[in-house]
Amino acid sequence: MSPATTGATDLAGRYATALFELAEADGVLDGVADDLGRLGGMIAESDDLRRTIRSPVTARADQVRAMTAIMEKAEMGDLSTRFVAMVASNRRLFALAAMISAYRALVAQHRGDVSASVVSAVALSDGQLKALAASLKSALGVTVSVDAHVDSELLGGLKVRVGSKLVDGSLSGKLQRLRFAMKGVG
Repeated sequence: MSPATTGATDLAGRYATALFELAEADGVLDGVADDLGRLGGMIAESDDLRRTIRSPVTARADQVRAMTAIMEKAEMGDLSTRFVAMVASNRRLFALAAMISAYRALVAQHRGDVSASVVSAVALSDGQLKALAASLKSALGVTVSVDAHVDSELLGGLKVRVGSKLVDGSLSGKLQRLRFAMKGVG
């Protein structure tokens, strides 16, 4: 069994594994990863695109047309475009961001890299992401690919997940730990 098929039990994992196997067979693993990374960035930056993806009232055909047009306009690869159109056709666009993360994790695992999921209160700059990846590489001893997300509820700081380990350096996490400690005092 290939490493890509282990642990893929949820919806996003199943779709990502299928895409990984197709991309590996076609020899376009990195191209698809780049396409999906750009698409993930577009989703993060556009409220309209997020609404299109998450709206249950948008007709299936309209979602397929919209996503295909976006992929073609961004000059993304054929496999990536067909994959996103199929996801839209199956009414699974709500899980597209998770599929992108799962695919990127599979590619990193295939390369022998470790994938780190980083959640911050504000978007990190390219320099900050490179510095974070370098710090994680020195701490773990392996190449680390960083998958960054923004969650304004963190108030500040970062949450970094590598595998099953979570380091919560967020302000909201510190406040929550302080709240629990204060409850025990009284």
